[in-house]
Amino acid sequence: MDSRQPNNRAVLVSDIIAAMERIAPPQLAEEWDNCGLQAGSQQWPVRKIWVSLDPHPAVIQAAVDQKVDMLVTHHPLIFHPLHRIDVENPIGKILHTALTSQIAVYAAHTNLDCARDGVNAILAQRIGLTDSVPLIAASCDQMDTALGLGRIGCLKKPLTLRQFAEKIKKEFNLSQLKICGDSHLDIRQVALCSGGGSSVLKDFLASDAQVFVSGDLRYHDARTAEDCDRGLIDLGHFPSEQVMIDAVAHLLQIEARLSNWDLTIEPCHIEQDPFRYI
Repeated sequence: MDSRQPNNRAVLVSDIIAAMERIAPPQLAEEWDNCGLQAGSQQWPVRKIWVSLDPHPAVIQAAVDQKVDMLVTHHPLIFHPLHRIDVENPIGKILHTALTSQIAVYAAHTNLDCARDGVNAILAQRIGLTDSVPLIAASCDQMDTALGLGRIGCLKKPLTLRQFAEKIKKEFNLSQLKICGDSHLDIRQVALCSGGGSSVLKDFLASDAQVFVSGDLRYHDARTAEDCDRGLIDLGHFPSEQVMIDAVAHLLQIEARLSNWDLTIEPCHIEQDPFRYI
């Protein structure tokens, strides 16, 4: 049973951070990452939350217009140390808008990638994998085998690479999809990694999976997979990660009900993939 007790005090940014850390424990984040509170105060009250993929200027401005108090994103606003805050450059402008409008910005990035119900688990479910487990187990918690980067699982029935790619294309409503490998390759087991997956290509090749689904895959990744008689499906960075928006909003809504919080939590779907095909 959950030990949290309902209360009537105002919900604070610190409460939402605690909820997000239950969803995506911070110890799962990579050392190079910058997860957590990006802007704002933990003591600010929260009545309305948006969940988005990026802290994009258009998202921030829309949040101001819609009187949002906290923005929960996947990608951090600040990746590298800032030497100055210039409100004329993109990050400085976003920080200025968020702070002057009292909108807290919080990011769950690689910790959400590796979480039990995180981005990779969601992606595995969306593309129809069964019995999926992390492709790379998390080193911080050897007792929980559901934690880790990427996923590997099985299809309910074998498909050719072409058939599987068409299934993904339809599921994500994509006009085009980039694939590598023999179109007739028999696919039974699938590895995946949300976002840019080039760094875990070697882990895919060491597995029994016939195909790797990810985004931002490179030319030489394709050549390597081709040489190993494997397949690649480049879903794209944005489509592979935007699945987190509705899922995180739903998980936060569950946290809110358990804690008897009186607030609004909404997915923000105004973002578009910056790439387009002509």
